[in-house]
Amino acid sequence: MRNFEKMTNQDLGLLLVRIALALVFIIHGYGKLTGLAGVETFFGNLGIPAFFVYIVTFVEFFGGFAMLLGIFTRIFGFLLAINMFFAIYLVKFSQGFSGGYELELTLLLASLAIALAGPGKYSIMGGKVMGKEM
Repeated sequence: MRNFEKMTNQDLGLLLVRIALALVFIIHGYGKLTGLAGVETFFGNLGIPAFFVYIVTFVEFFGGFAMLLGIFTRIFGFLLAINMFFAIYLVKFSQGFSGGYELELTLLLASLAIALAGPGKYSIMGGKVMGKEM
């Protein structure tokens, strides 16, 4: 009985982290998707090639939906963590922790946690890929 409760709590915890990540990344990805010209200008001012705008937008928007549904969460968790690493490194680090990169660091670590732990059983894939346990 105790193992069942532990599994349920762990899986519920993973679901809550996935929902939080999904909300943030879908909203931020949608903002980029509907304002690509402004994002291209912002990236250009940082010296980042324009094609990265599309990569970042894709990863945030569709990665958010992947987190919500629990599909390809390990892959998107890793990609979202990389995305947040570069957001910190290229944009936020110079602003310091408070009022700077604390949100991006939290998102990086939560994304990495999902990449390592998997989606949990409350997901479409249920922690499995092609029928095999991940």
